[in-house]
Amino acid sequence: MRENPTVTEAVTGREAVLRAAGLPAVDLGAVVAEQDDPLVFATVSGAHLYGFPSRDSDVDLRGAHLLPAAALLGLHEPDETRTRMWDEGRTELDLVSHDLRKFARLLLRRNGYVLEQLLSPLVVHTTPVHDELIALAPGLLTAHHAHHYRGFATTQWRLFEKTGELKPLLYTLRVLLTGIHLMDSGRVQPHLPTLVGELAAPAYIPELIAAKEAAEHGMAGAVVDPARLRRDIEALHARLDAAQDATALPDAPGAREALHDLIVRARTAGASAER
Repeated sequence: MRENPTVTEAVTGREAVLRAAGLPAVDLGAVVAEQDDPLVFATVSGAHLYGFPSRDSDVDLRGAHLLPAAALLGLHEPDETRTRMWDEGRTELDLVSHDLRKFARLLLRRNGYVLEQLLSPLVVHTTPVHDELIALAPGLLTAHHAHHYRGFATTQWRLFEKTGELKPLLYTLRVLLTGIHLMDSGRVQPHLPTLVGELAAPAYIPELIAAKEAAEHGMAGAVVDPARLRRDIEALHARLDAAQDATALPDAPGAREALHDLIVRARTAGASAER
């Protein structure tokens, strides 16, 4: 049987996007084929999604899988989250996947991290159910997602204060700007270089990105004055607070029932074929 040209073109296009984001030439599709239960989707998260990978960055794969209905009906607690870590040559990879129901519950908990995974343009595997999840995403956004980004920024800033490394500093800046952008626009944008182009942001961020590209665990001290950095982080927190106060996003997600219906349909029908 000949391959569907449309499917082949889509896969080729996804490969080009992955390479452009700095992903190594690793057969990620083989990872999908090895999973015990069908994946609803698998995307790349982490530094490659955020726009500041280094030459030795890990490849972080995230996604959702579909357990068979029998796994949820008996006495045994289902294994809803699966984690796998391995090496391909000199590249370290990890895959974290949640059963679709658990993934949906995380979406409803105002978790910006899983929204970014769902909406990542770095797609390794996709299905029609993935498309439906993406279509529901706008109805899952709330003003309270600001709490996620504020809390993540605080955690990463504390790590930066302990280590002085570029990575937690870039994460701090990235999540604050993503939160501000989300509150202002109602869109999830995790890519730091894009955020710098769309929002008022500290001018030294491109230098920090370049420094991390050269050294995954490099230090930030040579790029920016610590006192200026602290003032800028405080100012971004204040902007996030103000953006949350002014946002048009609702207090609660409006797509809960539609998400429930999708899970039921997906579970009863089984996983759809990859596109």
